[in-house]
Amino acid sequence: MSKLTGWWKHRTSAGKVELYTRWSFHSFVLMEILGFGLSGLLSAPDGPSAVAGAAVLLLVGAHAVLVGFLTSRALDRIVGSRERPVRLALAVVAVTAAGCLVLLTLRRTGRLDQQVAAVAVSGLACFGCGSVVLSLEKVRHMRYVPPATAGSLGAAVYALGMPLGEALGYAVGVLITSSFLAVAYGFSGWLLNTVHELDRARELQAQLAVAEERLRFGRDLHDVMGRNLAVIALKSELAVQLARRERPEAVDQMIEVQRIARESQREVRDVVRGYREADLAVELEGARGVLSAAGMDCRVECGTAGLALPAEVQSALGWVVREATTNVLRHGDARSCLIRLTAQEPCGTVTLLVENDGAPDAPAGPPGSGLAGLRERLAAVDGTLLAGPVEGGRFRLRAEIPGSRTERVEVRA
Repeated sequence: MSKLTGWWKHRTSAGKVELYTRWSFHSFVLMEILGFGLSGLLSAPDGPSAVAGAAVLLLVGAHAVLVGFLTSRALDRIVGSRERPVRLALAVVAVTAAGCLVLLTLRRTGRLDQQVAAVAVSGLACFGCGSVVLSLEKVRHMRYVPPATAGSLGAAVYALGMPLGEALGYAVGVLITSSFLAVAYGFSGWLLNTVHELDRARELQAQLAVAEERLRFGRDLHDVMGRNLAVIALKSELAVQLARRERPEAVDQMIEVQRIARESQREVRDVVRGYREADLAVELEGARGVLSAAGMDCRVECGTAGLALPAEVQSALGWVVREATTNVLRHGDARSCLIRLTAQEPCGTVTLLVENDGAPDAPAGPPGSGLAGLRERLAAVDGTLLAGPVEGGRFRLRAEIPGSRTERVEVRA
């Protein structure tokens, strides 16, 4: 069962919307053929009219396939994988106009029933209008397509010598149906474009966050090491000059270089330690903000459980929150997430629970190193980590740190 549904569950939200939109438009191809093309054959199963009915079915079928092809190319343009299908759109306009003229001519000469002609002409005009609207970008251009289609069709009917009332009937009917399809096509294209833009914006936001963190770390290293390295270089050069002159001060300069090097080493360790430590309160609030910005219902329950925990315990739990948040964003299609931090009183076990829905039945790729790294961090404070799917299509991550490592800090007067 998981293999049958995996092709849907493992897709992103943008991929799901795109797949749903594409297959909805693909169904319009069958709708045009079955709803508008078969009307001629069903109304005249034998005799000379059957030939005209077969011609109607063939014409409408070819037009439906061409419209479906234009719709697919227009969707490719919306998601950014192809250029605008200008020539294909012009071909659809030409085929639609030619097909309507052929059907109206058959109707004028009496070879085609009036009702059959009206249904087939409406199908060609309306679906052709919708596909052309989808291939346009600006709304002010889209809104002119249905009136232009209805007006041109009414003028063609009247020019072929049919009554004015029939021409107006064609124009009004096509205007109503083509306007409905134009709105449906245009809104679907706008929705797909909006979803893809949001998905691209979220990816860009993640990349910018990584780049900003790299710049911050690089800036901290430059501030710490820049001056010390410059001093080491100058003192080393001075020691070389003094050694060449066999001056005893060269030894003092090299001792000073050694002291500065050791101090620099200590400062680098402090920078790296500060970079690798995570503040629990900051990580909890950051997880709430990031998941809420991604459209999830994120609930954080912590109270005052982690306010007086030792620094190393807060750092380990902060990294659990950070890694769990990253996994929720990257894997599955979560809509809700619960983060709960509890502590048993007094000085009891601290438990961090992160649970989300939309978890895939099977991992999409090879296991990563994130959970293994968390287990190593928790092991340093005697903690444990359990992670895996639970009932209801949810994923649960549970970290526990025993009370012996979570003794609260008492403030003495």
